[in-house]
Amino acid sequence: MMWRKYISQKESVIIKKVIFFEVQGGSDKGPDGYRPDTMPMVEALKECAQDAEVIFFEIEKREQIFNYVKDHAVAYVSRINPGNLKHEAEYFDMLRELCVEGIIGMPHPDAMISYGAKDALVKLRHTSLVPEDTYAYYTINQFKSTFPKSLAKGERVLKQNRGSTGEGIWRVQLVEKLADGVTEVPLDAQIKCTEAKDNHVEYHRLDSFMTFCEQYIVGTNGMLVDMTFLPRIKEGEIRLFMLRDKAINVVHKKPAEGADAFSATLFSGAQYRYDKPEEWGALVQSFLGQLHEITTLLGGYDLPLIWTADFILDTDDFGNDTYILGEINCSCVGFTSELELAHNVAQEIIDCLHEKATVLG
Repeated sequence: MMWRKYISQKESVIIKKVIFFEVQGGSDKGPDGYRPDTMPMVEALKECAQDAEVIFFEIEKREQIFNYVKDHAVAYVSRINPGNLKHEAEYFDMLRELCVEGIIGMPHPDAMISYGAKDALVKLRHTSLVPEDTYAYYTINQFKSTFPKSLAKGERVLKQNRGSTGEGIWRVQLVEKLADGVTEVPLDAQIKCTEAKDNHVEYHRLDSFMTFCEQYIVGTNGMLVDMTFLPRIKEGEIRLFMLRDKAINVVHKKPAEGADAFSATLFSGAQYRYDKPEEWGALVQSFLGQLHEITTLLGGYDLPLIWTADFILDTDDFGNDTYILGEINCSCVGFTSELELAHNVAQEIIDCLHEKATVLG
């Protein structure tokens, strides 16, 4: 096997481990305390003669963990769901320090932030992937002054930066149409709000709903992203499961039946279908062709090891299908429904180590 031949020439790669970071607790853990997709990756690496182990990050052991990884690892793979991490800033600082020490970050913490933050969409809005009228609100004043104008153009989707499984993602539509020529929704207008978490519907005045949404803007990494609502979401969201620059599989996520349902999460009742990338050839090739531009606009970092790009169908002015990017995830993408992908991940890690070792000579 080519890799076995390679590591015999580069003994330091055999000696050094690939460290998988996890954190204790959380709903993403199996009966053994690990994420169900972590140990399959560890075992797949060991089958390829690359040592690997799992370390649980604890703030009290931060220096001990740092020193151990610095001395014993060639790379780390972060498998911590941000929702389970109480000391995110300290964890990311440790990862940055490890990268400075020459440990290969999978991914680098700043890449994790740049790709995973919802405002990645705003950074990409001048590409064909994201509509131009996509906005990010970092302050309450900015939100309250701009959102009534964007809502006047039609249905919108607001996405908080924090949260998961559709929490804090709202489809917002006017109960009554505006009069012709009106370019800003009055603050006392009645709006219909549907949350992606479970497709439940609430009715509010615009001003009270914006006050409710202030919670998403305040605090560390707080922001709201405002996008046009794409009605073809009812046909399903298309998720590309990526290993660096390779599309490994495609998940077609169709929202539950019902007039208001638009969420593509399992929790909300969406149905998942797993397809081969070849079945979505046009989308895959278009996206891969734009990876260089994407990496440049998102900070120039190496592509994450495991990440996803979610697309929604739209129609262009000529009636042709187009694909709009709705979200990128890279903090801790799971694949518990297809654990056989652990072997693909292991090979990708090995390829990355090989590439880095070749560059370093």
